[in-house]
Amino acid sequence: MSRRALNHYRRLYLCTYDVADDKRRNKLFEALKDRGEHVQFSVFLCELNESERARLVALSREIIHQDDDQLLILDIGDVTVDLTQNLHCIGKEWTPQVRSHIF
Repeated sequence: MSRRALNHYRRLYLCTYDVADDKRRNKLFEALKDRGEHVQFSVFLCELNESERARLVALSREIIHQDDDQLLILDIGDVTVDLTQNLHCIGKEWTPQVRSHIF
C-alpha cells in the first residue's frame, strides 16, 4: 500500500478532555469541534487519518498544560465500524452524524 493511500485511511477516535482553565478549554473545544462530532460535554468522536491525528496531537500539546490538563484519545477502529452494535445508550438516544469527506 502506498504512503498516499495510508494517509487517507481513516479511523474513529473517541476524544475526551479535562482542562482546568476556561481559555485553554475553549481552545481545545474549538480544535476538536473542527475535527469531529461533539457528543457530550467534553467528549468528541473524530474521524481522522494519521496525519490529521498527528496534527491534532501537536495542536493539543500547544494548548493544554501538561501538569494540569488531560486529553485522552482512544482509537476505536476503522470508520466502517458500526458503533450502534456495541454501544449501550441509557437515557437520551444518540444517533451518529452522517459525515462525508472531501479529498
